[in-house]
Amino acid sequence: MSKPTPNKLYDSELKIMEVLWKNGDTKAKQIADILLEEVGWNINTTYTLIKRCIKKGAIQRIDPNFLCHALIPKEQVQEAETDELINKIYDGSADKLFAALLGRKKLSAEQLEKLKEIVGELE
Repeated sequence: MSKPTPNKLYDSELKIMEVLWKNGDTKAKQIADILLEEVGWNINTTYTLIKRCIKKGAIQRIDPNFLCHALIPKEQVQEAETDELINKIYDGSADKLFAALLGRKKLSAEQLEKLKEIVGELE
């Protein structure tokens, strides 16, 4: 079972976290510049979301220069989001999610082999 995130991170907050996971410790101004380019957010929107992430315990503010440091790893958030999806949409059944994913498109022999390896590791 995965370790829960400090508080649920919403899509907008995850955009902030993605910048930190990709770039490591980053100044708030640089995050704002990146998200202005990628999403079109103004600096006030970005700073508000950074402060929300700090309040939730996902980011640490380091002064001077308002340097942002991710306190939770991406894998932890991925696990929590996956658990939430499985519980909400698939009645807590990971095999139903797996079947739904596999049924969506034709997989190559290489992809099928990789999935067999993953399942084999879990056994």
